[in-house]
Amino acid sequence: MTQAMDNKLAVIVGLGKTGLSCARYFHAQGRPFKVMDSRFSPPSLAEFETEFPRESIELGGFSQQSLLQAGEIVLSPGISLQTPEIAFAISQGVPVTGDIDIFSREVQAPVIAVTGSNGKSTVVTLVSEMARQVGIRVAVGGNLDGRASMPALDLLRSGERDLYVLELSSFQLETTRQLNAEIAVILNLTEDHLDRYASMQDYAAAKQRIFHGAGQVLVNRDDPASEPWQPGMAKRWSYGLTPATGDQDFGLAVQDGSTWLMRGASRLMPVGDIALVGRHNIGNAMAALALGHAVGIPEAAMITTLREFPGLPHRCQLLRNLRGVDYYNDSKGTNVGATLVAIESVAERSRGEIVLIAGGIGKDADFSPLLPALERYVKRVVLIGRDADKLARLIGNRADIMRASSMEEAVTEAASSAVEGDAVLLSPACASFDMFKDFAHRGRVFAAAVEALS
Repeated sequence: MTQAMDNKLAVIVGLGKTGLSCARYFHAQGRPFKVMDSRFSPPSLAEFETEFPRESIELGGFSQQSLLQAGEIVLSPGISLQTPEIAFAISQGVPVTGDIDIFSREVQAPVIAVTGSNGKSTVVTLVSEMARQVGIRVAVGGNLDGRASMPALDLLRSGERDLYVLELSSFQLETTRQLNAEIAVILNLTEDHLDRYASMQDYAAAKQRIFHGAGQVLVNRDDPASEPWQPGMAKRWSYGLTPATGDQDFGLAVQDGSTWLMRGASRLMPVGDIALVGRHNIGNAMAALALGHAVGIPEAAMITTLREFPGLPHRCQLLRNLRGVDYYNDSKGTNVGATLVAIESVAERSRGEIVLIAGGIGKDADFSPLLPALERYVKRVVLIGRDADKLARLIGNRADIMRASSMEEAVTEAASSAVEGDAVLLSPACASFDMFKDFAHRGRVFAAAVEALS
């Protein structure tokens, strides 16, 4: 924290987990702050009032007067810079920051920074498990989902660390000026969050901020959108499903009748030995290897992790086989790109066809890229949620359509449609907040409904 800011009022906008972590940080710094939220009962209100009973809080709206009095606005990632009250404060010269930007000023150990439309949590978890294999004191957090996940500023309070691994969303990066990561990567970019961004260019621009100040960069050779827009002197690593060329490149090669994961010309392991399932996870494995190499994690430990790590919940997770039908939970499939990967991955493993459960809040996405996969692999789509009608109009007669008003009804309908050899796949291509608390809640409800099938 710069000395100029030490005594200036910080106005924290948004009282979720991130806002609460910011309050803890400023309290520990002895810096004056207040919190505001447009909701009357934000998620972390009870915790805030318990920890900071004497601190100021404004609920039910964003006070323009309070924002204009701020020495610094600390914006939670769920709140857009385009929010009228925030935009006006910016126009009047009030600086805006976020928790990741503050974290970058304070952190002392190297940071691995990961963003992208899909695969972030898997890569971040793989890298952290690789580090733990050799006793590296690693802290993991940021946008990483899960009940035990920590906001970045809370990680600074968790004891001395050798390494930080952060999963970062475009929303968090919007307010991040100079992350200064040891190594940064955009894994991929597919259409998402177009209810927040005016165009894919704006979405990509937010993601690109992850490279600001990075000492090393990792590029996905299979996705041009992963390239830094501003070429610099940072050391460059790459990965892809194509052959690797140099020692800083990871790829695939067929040798002695098997497909091998390679670093340059060196064999690392047979692809078939990776515990994670699906072609997309080969890329995730290579990304984790490259990130680990960049910070000095021993190769043997990383290979062991890839042989053992089974994957995260809610990502093409096989729940059960009932009467010859496999049931997969891919509730984390919250955009079109993720659902395409899930359909193709399940199709690789299934003898029959797929019954897909999809729908929710579409985030103004273009669903048309789903159509070829629906025509090829999916015999029936069970639609749920707010944007079910939009999906139904797009699908037309390319697949049989059914509607359901609840997840339990959707699972019952899907089960009645599937025959031996088929697969039932929940991969909504949509956000979950119309019917559920979050994608994890949606996945748990799906799993419970599948378990209840007789």
